[in-house]
Amino acid sequence: MKPDPSINVLGGVLAPCSTEPLTGFFRDGSCNTCTEDHGSHTVCAIMTAEFLAYSKYVGNDLSTPQPAFGFLGLNPGDHWCLCASRFLQAAEEGCAPKVNLEATHQRALDIVPLTILEAHAATGGAA
Repeated sequence: MKPDPSINVLGGVLAPCSTEPLTGFFRDGSCNTCTEDHGSHTVCAIMTAEFLAYSKYVGNDLSTPQPAFGFLGLNPGDHWCLCASRFLQAAEEGCAPKVNLEATHQRALDIVPLTILEAHAATGGAA
């Protein structure tokens, strides 16, 4: 697996998303991606209680710890490389989390229009 170039949606160098919790398809703290990343874990999202409840409701429980997989569960305020399609779905439902544009990989634009990402832009950098 070779990562795609680490460029963010703004055309700059991809910033880290989170090392605590450690996120990313490669678990390298960044929303890097490659052709094997079928979920396109490219949107650096800042978790909210509303989004975590929504994600659990639609079948992807991100808040419950899964110790067998080394996953401690996410909490509001955590930064996480979210699947671009899940982010878009949440945006369409009105419960999308904020996004760190500098840490969101340019491949997210294959699924999510930049205008939608910008509408959910957070201020500040990685966690």
